[in-house]
Amino acid sequence: PHEYGGRNLHFGVREHAMGAITNGLAIHGGFIPYCATFLIFSDYMRASIRLASLMQSHSTFIFTHDSIGLGEDGPTHQPIEHLASLRAMPGLRLIRPADANETAAAWAVVISTSGPTAMALSRQNLPILDAPHDVVFEGTKRGAYVLADAGNSQPDVILMATGSEVQLAVAARATLEDEGIATRVVSMPSWELFAAQPQAYRDEILPPAVRARVSVEAASTFGWERYVGDAGVAIGVDHFGASAPGGTVMEKFGFTAENVAQHARDVLARCREGGH
Repeated sequence: PHEYGGRNLHFGVREHAMGAITNGLAIHGGFIPYCATFLIFSDYMRASIRLASLMQSHSTFIFTHDSIGLGEDGPTHQPIEHLASLRAMPGLRLIRPADANETAAAWAVVISTSGPTAMALSRQNLPILDAPHDVVFEGTKRGAYVLADAGNSQPDVILMATGSEVQLAVAARATLEDEGIATRVVSMPSWELFAAQPQAYRDEILPPAVRARVSVEAASTFGWERYVGDAGVAIGVDHFGASAPGGTVMEKFGFTAENVAQHARDVLARCREGGH
């Protein structure tokens, strides 16, 4: 209070007003403003996010605690349908980075593009994924990219994931490759950016001939059918969460490398039995 020289505003617990003020700063010009809160509270600021999308203001909405991984606060604070809801909003760009490098790349997208962006970040610590910075920055800018490719030229199965679950796809790939199953891992931080790419790029990342696909995201599976297709499976959370340590909740709800690998085996077996 009474200190006007800093860079941060203390909005208090008033999410809609916070979003509206952020929009006002963006429309005024001179700033590229952002505001931040838990992802679950995007419900309270939905009107201001929608106005940002309508106006195409250069507003950035940072959401943390983006999944059941937040743990003990329980189902009231664990977002389930929120990623799907934000993806459904016209004119809004949603980015869910997998690690610190993708987060930096997401900021580069925010700075270099117009219009509003929502960013969904985890509560839990995440490992830095093994990928060159230029690959991560270019891939994040395009919404999806091959993080780890199959052992041969054509993958048997594609594992795609966002955010904190990308590490599970990477670990599952190592198991499957050891079993002789050629596995590609696609990190897909932004559906909107990926959808804006030429069809040739989208087919390069997700070859239409590879029908054995598994998506992994600790949220509602709504919408993933467009990427996993009729032969694939989406691992997600289509129910409310539970109160327990974040790691325990993730494990109990099937977010483990072992479970991802088993789903990949099952999907691949079904595709092969069907002659595909």
